[in-house]
Amino acid sequence: MPGEASLAKNQYYAHARNQFWPIMGQLFDFSPTLPYDERCERLLQHHVGVWDVLRCCSREGSLDSAIETGSIVANDFGAFFARSNDITQIFFNGGNAQRLYTRHVLPGLPPPLSDLSIHRLPSTSPAYAAMAPEEKLRHWRKLIDIESGSLCLN
Repeated sequence: MPGEASLAKNQYYAHARNQFWPIMGQLFDFSPTLPYDERCERLLQHHVGVWDVLRCCSREGSLDSAIETGSIVANDFGAFFARSNDITQIFFNGGNAQRLYTRHVLPGLPPPLSDLSIHRLPSTSPAYAAMAPEEKLRHWRKLIDIESGSLCLN
């Protein structure tokens, strides 16, 4: 789920210290200070979409670790994939997004949707400070290597 800053602005990765937009800017050669709509358009030009694993949940604050397990409602990926049938790769922005997808989405997907290639990338969140931004960028370069039909899950 988006953090408080992102929810307040209605924008993905709105926290000033989140590395998502600086990393995307370096990967796809655009300024992370572009207006939000232009940044999103730049991602789409490179066949990269962004969506949340969860439609809603309850939590206090912005940390994924604070999500109340009983409140989790996953997004409707079956319908999403039916509308977006060109997706071939799923990239997770951190381990929690992958765990939530594996637990709450994957069991309900039929083949071939359940067989899409998945990749866990290091979280761009400032809460994940164990890895330097340069190292995160190195891992995120997988998006360039596998650019067609990518979906980044938050």
